Amino acid sequence: MAQGNTSAAAATIYVLNGPNLNMLGTREPETYGHATLADVEKLCVETAAQFGLTADCRQSNREGELIDFIHEAHARKVAGIIINAGAYSHTSIALHDALVAVKIPTVEVHISNVHARESFRHHSFTAMAAFASLCGFGIDGYRLAINGLAAKLGVKAKN
Repeated sequence: MAQGNTSAAAATIYVLNGPNLNMLGTREPETYGHATLADVEKLCVETAAQFGLTADCRQSNREGELIDFIHEAHARKVAGIIINAGAYSHTSIALHDALVAVKIPTVEVHISNVHARESFRHHSFTAMAAFASLCGFGIDGYRLAINGLAAKLGVKAKN
């Protein structure tokens, strides 16, 4: 269990989505599919609940607001973070630094396979601050990320 949490049942994870992810379902469906951000959030809430976790889902197109969410996660002593920082993954040293500073177990997610795309997407600052990174599984990557985060936290699925 993450430091500062009193019980697995009460543990919260933050699911942070960055720029343009509010456009899922209509934005480049050949790359990102037809699922919406609401579909992603529903998937995350349902998957987290299987482990007795609460998923607090947030999206912002602003880098500073994403950093504020990470700082808030630290203040609230959340158990973990799932982050899809979108294009900020490839450009934001500030997001990297925020994730490193809070020392919260983090999984990076990308819907598309960033390594099969433009070369500027092949490097991720946020991946360097995460214990794991998933890409190319579509929105199912979020489910996989929550499963991996739960394992890292030592939380078992509820029957």
